[in-house]
Amino acid sequence: MASGINLTSQLKKYFGFDTFKGNQEAIIRNLLDGKDTFVLMPTGGGKSLCYQLPALLMEGTAIVISPLIALMKNQVDAMRNFSEDDGVAHFLNSSLNRASIEQVKADVRSGKTKLLYVAPESLTKEDNTSFLREVKISFYAVDEAHCISEWGHDFRPEYRRIRPIINEIGQAPLIALTATATPKVQHDIQKNLGMIDAKVFKSSFNRPNLYYEVRAKTTNIDRDVIKFIKNNSEKSGIIYCLSRKKVEELAEILQANHINARPYHAGMDSVARTKNQDDFLMERTDVIVATIAFGMGIDKPDVRYVIHYDIPKSLEGYYQETGRAGRDGGEGKCVAFYSSKDLQKLEKFMQGKPVAEQEIGKQLLIETAAYAESSVCRRKSLLHYFGEEYLESNCGNCDNCLNPKKKVEAKDLLCAVVEAIIAVKENFKSDYIIDLLLGKETSEIQAHLHEDLESFGAGMGTEEKTWNAVIRQALIAGYISKDVENYGTLKVTKSGMQFLEKPVSFKITEDNDFDEEDDETPTRGGGLGAVDPVLFSMLKDLRKKLSKKLGVPPYVIFQDPSLEAMATIYPVTLDELQNIPGVGAGKAKRYGAEFCVLIKKHCDENEIERPEDLRVRTVVNKSKMKVSIIQAVDRKVPLDDIALSKGIEFDDLLNEVEAIVFSGTKLNIDYFLEDIMDEDHLLDIYDYFKESTTDSIDAAMEELGSDYTEDEIRLVRIKFISEMAN
Repeated sequence: MASGINLTSQLKKYFGFDTFKGNQEAIIRNLLDGKDTFVLMPTGGGKSLCYQLPALLMEGTAIVISPLIALMKNQVDAMRNFSEDDGVAHFLNSSLNRASIEQVKADVRSGKTKLLYVAPESLTKEDNTSFLREVKISFYAVDEAHCISEWGHDFRPEYRRIRPIINEIGQAPLIALTATATPKVQHDIQKNLGMIDAKVFKSSFNRPNLYYEVRAKTTNIDRDVIKFIKNNSEKSGIIYCLSRKKVEELAEILQANHINARPYHAGMDSVARTKNQDDFLMERTDVIVATIAFGMGIDKPDVRYVIHYDIPKSLEGYYQETGRAGRDGGEGKCVAFYSSKDLQKLEKFMQGKPVAEQEIGKQLLIETAAYAESSVCRRKSLLHYFGEEYLESNCGNCDNCLNPKKKVEAKDLLCAVVEAIIAVKENFKSDYIIDLLLGKETSEIQAHLHEDLESFGAGMGTEEKTWNAVIRQALIAGYISKDVENYGTLKVTKSGMQFLEKPVSFKITEDNDFDEEDDETPTRGGGLGAVDPVLFSMLKDLRKKLSKKLGVPPYVIFQDPSLEAMATIYPVTLDELQNIPGVGAGKAKRYGAEFCVLIKKHCDENEIERPEDLRVRTVVNKSKMKVSIIQAVDRKVPLDDIALSKGIEFDDLLNEVEAIVFSGTKLNIDYFLEDIMDEDHLLDIYDYFKESTTDSIDAAMEELGSDYTEDEIRLVRIKFISEMAN
């Protein structure tokens, strides 16, 4: 059928384009010839057209299986814009009422409808399958096909039922499309859809116009994000956060700082969520702060930056989300904020899931950490992950290539790694190999009697992060490989064996160090982020003087992150001081005057122009939750009951309570402490904080010993700060 059609003229007729992009024409011809087709094409490559045009040209209706209602609506609207008849495309999902469903079915039966978008859940309903059995189906398209694979970043169990349902409805050619799939995920998709023999069209995953950067995530991240957005004002951008709560909070902070931002997550009212999405598409809003629920199929070509506030759970998720920048080939900045603590939190969330799922999740997190920490070209790392070789030595458009680190010879280190992998019969992952080389007598190494091997302790003079760099860069160079079927066990390749026999030069760059700054919880700062180090030092001296005069530890007055912000934003009135994170009205009134005088004097003497654009306004009472927590504590409701009623973990409640007291609000939690703690215990911790120069929980636990739990120490610290500072 395909051979007789002038596809370029059809493309012009239906879509107004003069030429096809990349593999589009070959894909369409393969489908028109009735053959199963597998399409791997990065975001912005034009996947949708690969099934939209053949659907218009073939007899019958194409069934497009798609994961999101918002995505279906978006695609149906787009198709209707290309046609005179609205009936040309419909969707069938849970958002439709009975009358609408009957209208859809009537249009399909009449032959008007060329594309019918269906959610996998709707496909399984008996009345839908029996209806589709009556219909002439031109082909099936499975969009966002990575949802089928447990190794994919958006795994949807219902996607794994697609093949049996297709068999039940009736045979027709099948096209599966995804913007992101590692070789492992690709195989998983083909196997599950019963299309192992399908012709595979794989476009390059390289997006040369995208700039990739990973930054250390510090206590000043909100300021860093605001500064970045203001330096890119009036440009469209997306900020991804992992939690709905963070989406809401960050959107509020951005709005308070005069940035036109809106939140988007699956827990929002659907009307508000759709409005925010439409406002972004129609450029009534510059910035969308979203969870990963936002973006699939969002066809906005001029998104100029994508920020990852939290590092994603997988590199596939990261690649697809960054792929929403610069789809028109123009500027696209992709900035991710990374802290190893974020990955530890994500790993914690996996506890309680089935073991296989935990293993997969951990492996995906290890790959993400490797990408973030590596100082190798970001583009090379990403493309290697997707099974594509990138031969350029410097891409010129990522942070690591624009600021290259000095390379060091690691020939002997690679020999040691290869020997260790062979010694343990290629049955272990990279962390085990590193433990073996460092001579760590872990229970696992002892269980396998590997402390007797020659490789045990062979790398004791070299740091763990250097061994990580050797393994990561040896993977990219092809000397070793990862067996993903076995959760990432290391194997030695043919090149690796040749290298061992006849070693050649192997130079590596040391990993990036993201642990130089003190990136503990926002209540403790490292004092390294201030724009004006001279003023920061003066503010610390003033704090010290006041602490002696008032007989309280310095951190009780203002914490380091607050001083850092003062040395960046230069507040000179009590009102301005209240815009500083961690400074509420009470603290500003009690301690603020002398700090404002000092800052004003410093600005006058040094002719400093105060940077209004760097002023990070915090959101007053930024969540109703804080107000209701204060009210509940006033009513003497036990803290664990408050956490239960809010539907949050006790740990998260303590974070909220700490934020309340650190910003200057007094809370009396004695009623709760009397219930759960021994009085001597309480006094010991209280006295410790009286004498200590730091409010660090880790330091307190080390000093006080194992008789005291972290929760007890945090609770007493809340009491201490509330009484001494507020």
